Amino acid sequence: MSKNKTFNTKAIAFSGVALALATIIAAFIKLPSLPLGGSITLFSMLVICFIGYCYGPVVGITASVAFGVLQFIIGPYVVHPLQVLLDFPLAFGALGLSGFFHNAKNGLIKGYLVGVFGRFIIHCISGVIFYTAYVGSFGGDVAAIWTGIVYNMTYIVPEAVATLILLAIPAVRHALNQIKEIGTA
Repeated sequence: MSKNKTFNTKAIAFSGVALALATIIAAFIKLPSLPLGGSITLFSMLVICFIGYCYGPVVGITASVAFGVLQFIIGPYVVHPLQVLLDFPLAFGALGLSGFFHNAKNGLIKGYLVGVFGRFIIHCISGVIFYTAYVGSFGGDVAAIWTGIVYNMTYIVPEAVATLILLAIPAVRHALNQIKEIGTA
């Protein structure tokens, strides 16, 4: 594979398999959805961040945006037109920020944290738009901001913590590094 980690047959095939795996996980291996959207899945964000970790930010962000589009197609939940853009391609696309850490020491953990935080921030922005559009302004929108933060924390933080626990297991890290070597050889 070329040093610049751009698209090639192996990167596209690897990304396609990872997207399929993450989509299956998100659809079937999750806790019940929360009343207004959002759910805790079993490591689907890790699978998406792993693409960026293997191939860098261009492939990672592209695959992550594709995952967001797939999530919208499979289970659209729309309460405001701007939310379609924010909650699906942009929020999930933020998981691809993991690609900026593809060569860093502990790059998967660092990239995962940055990607998940990016997703969280974009979902919070979407939440503020929803809250102010349908509930109205209260306290200079402070309530909207805190509602978005707390709501999104209820499903993003538990999955992130579970993933970090998984990544703390040396055998798991070793296996993922082996997969990266095979996928980028």
